[in-house]
Amino acid sequence: MTTTTYLASKPRYEILDGLRGVAAMIVVAFHLLETYSAGPVYQILNHGYLAVDFFFVLSGFVIGYAYDDRWNRMTTWDFFKRRLVRLHPMLIMGTLLGAALFYFGDCSAFPLILDTPWWKVLLMTLLGCAMIPALISWDIRGWWEMNSLNGPTWSLTWEYFANILYALFIRHFSKVALGIFVALSACLTIDVALNIDTFGLLAERTGAAYTLIGGWCLNAEQLYIGLTRLLYPFFMGLLLSRINKLIKLKRGFYWCSLFVVVILVMPRIGGETNMWMNGAYEILSVLILFPLIVIMGAGSNVTGKRSVSLCKFFGEISYPLYITHFPLVYMQIAWARNHPDAPLSAHIFLSVAIFFLSIGLAYACLKLYDEPVREWLKQHFLIKKK
Repeated sequence: MTTTTYLASKPRYEILDGLRGVAAMIVVAFHLLETYSAGPVYQILNHGYLAVDFFFVLSGFVIGYAYDDRWNRMTTWDFFKRRLVRLHPMLIMGTLLGAALFYFGDCSAFPLILDTPWWKVLLMTLLGCAMIPALISWDIRGWWEMNSLNGPTWSLTWEYFANILYALFIRHFSKVALGIFVALSACLTIDVALNIDTFGLLAERTGAAYTLIGGWCLNAEQLYIGLTRLLYPFFMGLLLSRINKLIKLKRGFYWCSLFVVVILVMPRIGGETNMWMNGAYEILSVLILFPLIVIMGAGSNVTGKRSVSLCKFFGEISYPLYITHFPLVYMQIAWARNHPDAPLSAHIFLSVAIFFLSIGLAYACLKLYDEPVREWLKQHFLIKKK
């Protein structure tokens, strides 16, 4: 007789899932509007990039909640397998979509594409699917991304790194040790956001000075920024899950969603004259406001059928939307650059259409690909037969 054992998933924080979806939709809008922005100072949804830092706080909190008390029932390899099954299928889908659309449209917007042979696209596809960051010298688009086929995967690279740190080392930290680690990580956030440049790595950050923008390519500056953006948010989320001091709000999902939206669409603070003010705003958002939103979301309840359904949909769509939308944005960028004289209505129509197409594509990928694949992987690699 054969029996099976499986460490079942814990009940989810529905509001946190919903907030992840809200932030993911802002990311899509941010990227679409970024096409028409003249640099970080003038971005239309100016702080949309901070959604990544918010995602890291959410991830750290959920990882601590889901796994901290389970290490006596699973191995480190079991943990890695669970994380791979959860994250990697959609990562592969995002890369494959990027490869499929790489040559689609007018390639003159990205000059390197015209000189990229098929075998190099195939190589970048394999590297992307394996989550192996590409060197700057291997770039095939011109943006120095870790994955030229699907830029947002850079944040997943850092998420994987955080999972490795957690599983091998930081899960063993006491609350006090973790608190010290988080406090030191906060110093890095302050260093980058205020452009203090303690380690001399930010000298060439002219356009993005006094922001937390960066982390998507393999040079010393970007690696430092990426590591900085990861450490405090992710492990602050982990610390919050261990402290477990939550705040309950009536209509918590809607209030927390409003707070997230306001933070992420806030205009540039201080302009080009008092740039330090923008850095201070980002420090406040990442060090204090995002953790506060997470403990309010985790402490509140969702009531009402409509609210529950909304949180469920936003939660389901959040990761697929984030990891599949950018190949469509590349196409929008190419079209906008090659049709600067097109009517404003055409630009608006295209951007709105791609926004909703991104949501539809993500939902289709979730239902037709991600859920069936993850279920198959669960049955074959996570359930132990005895």
